[in-house]
Amino acid sequence: MAKLIEITDLNAPELDIYARYSETQLKRIEEPAPGLFITESPNVTLRALRAGYEPVSLLTEPRYVDGEAREVLDRCQNVPVYTGPQEVLRTLTGIPMTRGILCALRRRPYPSIEEVLKGARRIAVLDDVTNPTNVGAIMRSAAALQMDAVILTKGCSDPLYRRASRVSMGCVFQIPWTFVPKNEPDWLGTLKKLGFRTAAMALKGDSVSVDDPALMAEDKLAVILGEEGYGLPDETIDRCDYTVMIPMADGVDSLNVAAAGAVAFWQLGNRKR
Repeated sequence: MAKLIEITDLNAPELDIYARYSETQLKRIEEPAPGLFITESPNVTLRALRAGYEPVSLLTEPRYVDGEAREVLDRCQNVPVYTGPQEVLRTLTGIPMTRGILCALRRRPYPSIEEVLKGARRIAVLDDVTNPTNVGAIMRSAAALQMDAVILTKGCSDPLYRRASRVSMGCVFQIPWTFVPKNEPDWLGTLKKLGFRTAAMALKGDSVSVDDPALMAEDKLAVILGEEGYGLPDETIDRCDYTVMIPMADGVDSLNVAAAGAVAFWQLGNRKR
């Protein structure tokens, strides 16, 4: 069974990962190994565990041990579980914990683009989407609306950051994804070599509607989304096979990138093929 350990010293070094390390530091804590990340809530943590991520330790309130955290703890045999009342955990972490549980897990090496896209027909590409809330929301929509995988450029927020995985409701552990390697800057060229036609979501004079018949008929399609506010770089748009827009009501210019992604995935996902 899981090992319950009452927190008596907020400065204990084994609690540093919850109290004194940033997410960037956690990511690099075991270099050259991939490092750690934190999940929040039983639902998100369970999805991570079911996806095969290895737990290092957990943090929870005693009242959840035989309640909402029970299934998580049952999957974490011989893993330290640090417990304390709500006010102690909030003092330790500096956050109001969602449904009373945090879990530290080991990262895994990123798979290659080729591995992630094997057999895929509809994918999302996030180009320098830096807001973790948007990344999490897009990952959730991609998983829900039958996209096969997600590719992220190196400027994107990490889907394993706590806020991104929480907003995704754990879907970051459900849909295949990876980052573009640093030594592979021409990710558009890679996608085209793998047989994907590319669709840049952007408002341009030559944009086609998201329900364009030729676009929907493509066998392999990559839907490319850019950063909130700035959109995609012109050079990326120019190299894509399509420039795609979502028709708007008069007086409305655009949608939030996560909302735009959801609309595009609904229209272009595998269910439509």
